Amino acid sequence: MGAAGGEIDPVTVEVIRGAMETVAYEMATHVSLTATTPILNQSNERNATILDGRGALAALSVGIPQFMLSSTLPIRFALDFFREEGGLAAGDVLVANDPYHGGGHLPDYNVFAPVVRDGEVLLIASIQCHHADTGGGMPGGYNPEAVDIWAEGVRFPALKVYDRGRERRDVIYTIQVNNRTPTFIGDLRAQIGAAQLGVRRLGQLVDRYGIGSVRAAVDHSIAYAARRFREEVASWPDGVYEAECFVDHDPVGNPDIRVHVKITVAGERLRVDFSGSDTREGLKAYSTYGNTRGYVVAQLASMMDPSIPKNEGFFDSIELIVPEGCVLNPREGWTVAAGTHHPGVEVGEAIAKALSRVLPERSCPQIYKLGGPNVFVGRHPETGRLFIDHGVDSLAAYCNAVRGQDGWGSMPSSFGNLIRATAEVNESIFPVRHEWCDYETDTGGAGQWRGCPGSRVVKRVLAPAGLSTWMVGMKYPMAGVEGGLDGSPNRLTVRFDTRPAPVTNIANAVPHDAGEAFEYVYGGGGGYGDPLDRDPERVRDDVLDEYVSPAAAERDYGVVLRGSLEALDLAVDEQATRRLRAQRRAGRGVRA
Repeated sequence: MGAAGGEIDPVTVEVIRGAMETVAYEMATHVSLTATTPILNQSNERNATILDGRGALAALSVGIPQFMLSSTLPIRFALDFFREEGGLAAGDVLVANDPYHGGGHLPDYNVFAPVVRDGEVLLIASIQCHHADTGGGMPGGYNPEAVDIWAEGVRFPALKVYDRGRERRDVIYTIQVNNRTPTFIGDLRAQIGAAQLGVRRLGQLVDRYGIGSVRAAVDHSIAYAARRFREEVASWPDGVYEAECFVDHDPVGNPDIRVHVKITVAGERLRVDFSGSDTREGLKAYSTYGNTRGYVVAQLASMMDPSIPKNEGFFDSIELIVPEGCVLNPREGWTVAAGTHHPGVEVGEAIAKALSRVLPERSCPQIYKLGGPNVFVGRHPETGRLFIDHGVDSLAAYCNAVRGQDGWGSMPSSFGNLIRATAEVNESIFPVRHEWCDYETDTGGAGQWRGCPGSRVVKRVLAPAGLSTWMVGMKYPMAGVEGGLDGSPNRLTVRFDTRPAPVTNIANAVPHDAGEAFEYVYGGGGGYGDPLDRDPERVRDDVLDEYVSPAAAERDYGVVLRGSLEALDLAVDEQATRRLRAQRRAGRGVRA
C-alpha cells in the first residue's frame, strides 16, 4: 500500500503499472473478440491506453505504435471542452476522430470513458481503432480527390455517446447513418464495451489500492520514465544530426514530398526539429501533428532501452518542433487521410537516418512503403449489400535487416502486433479469392544482413467491384542501411490477366468485372551492411530458399555458385568468389 504523504514504494508502483497495462490489453482483446469486421477483429488495428485525470499517458497495451500517442490529444481536448459543464462524469463514454483536435485521420475512432472518484476524474480508459469507412466522398475512408477535410468524412471532436450511464440513441444513430460499413455499429459498440470494461477494471484497482496510491504510482512511473530517458540521451555524443527522405508523390501527382529533420543532442536534452520539411499548399498527403508526434515517439522508442516505460515521461522528454503549415503539421481543413501512411512513416525513416551516426546498430527504419490500402467496393452477389474489403489481408513486405539479423516475418515492427486478416476469413465475408501470396525472389535488399523479400499477391473478385488505392514506394523504396542496398519497389497491375494496366499513382475506383484480378508485388526490406561481407554459404542458402536468384548472388553479393538450383547441388566456388569480391572492392577503392 502507499505510504502517507503520497509516497509509494517502487514494488507497488510496478504492480499498479502492470495492472493498468493488463487492463489495456484486456480492452484491446475485447474489441478483437466482439467487433464485426476483419479490420478490427482480425488485424488488431487498435490500441488501448490508460490516462490520468489530466490526460497524461499512464500505461498502454501492445498495438499500433503511433496510436499510443494520437489517443492523448483528443482526450485533453475533451477534458478542456467539458470543463465549463462540470467536467466528465461517471458513466460518460465519448467518441473522437477529428484530426484537428489531436487525432490522426478520420478512420481512427477513439472511444474513451472516465473513472471518477470523489467527483474528480482519476483515470481514463481509451480504445482507438481504425474503421473501414468515415462517410465523405469515397468509400473506405481515403478520398484522393477530396478538396478539404470535410470531403474526407465526418468529424467528431468530442461527442458523448453515453451521458452519465445513459445511452444517447440519437447520437449513436447519427454516427451510424454517416458510415457506409454495414457492420459499423457493431464495431463501435465493441469499442464502447471495451471502454466500459476498462472503467470497471480500473475501478477495482482503485478500490484495492486507494486513490492516493494510484495517483502516486502514476506520477512515480511517469517521473521514472523521464529520468531513464534523460540518462539514455546523456550517453549519446552531443551534436547536430540531420537527414531527409521523400515520398514519391501525393495522390494527385505532386512529386517528391520532402521530410527533413534536425536532431540536436545536448547533454540529456533531445530536440527533434522538422523545420525544412515540405511547405507546399494543396498537397493531398499531410500528416497531422498528432500522427507526426506518434511516429517520432515510436521510432525513438525502438532505438532506446525497451525497459523504459512508454508513458508521458518518455514523450514529454522530447522537445518537438513541427512548424505549422508544413507537411507534418497542416493548417486546419487540409486533407490528411493519406498522411497517416505517408509522409507519416517517413518521419521514422528520417529519424533513423539522422541518428545512424549516433546509434548505427539501432538505426533501422522499420517502416513500410505501402501507400494507401487496396480497397474493393461493390455489392455482394448473395445479399445485395454493399461490401468494403479494406485490403487488410495477407501479405509480406518491407521488413528491413538490422545488424546481426536478416529481415524476416510478414510486416515491419512499426505495425506493432497488427495481424493481417487471413485469406480464409476475408473470402468468407467478401466475394474475393486469394490466388497467390508468397515471397518474391530478389525483392529483399542485399546486405551483410539481407532484407526480407516482399511478396507477390494475386486477388480476384467474384462480383463487379471498384479498386481504389494509392501507390508509393516505387521511386523511394525501403532504404538500405550502412551500405546495404534498397529493397525492391512496389508494383501493382490491375486486371493483370485480362486487360493489364500498371498503377503509377492512384487507382480511383478502377472497375473490375467479376472474375478479374489485380497483381501486387510488394517491395522488400532494405539490407544492412556491405553485401560483399555476407557469408557466401548464407548466400547459397538464400538461393536454395529462392529468396535470391543465382544471378543476383553473383551480381549483388559477388558469390559465384557452381551446380544448379534445379538439381539442388549448388556449391560456392570459393576461389572465384574471393577473386570477384576483391575486384569489386578494388573498383570502389577499398582494400580487400
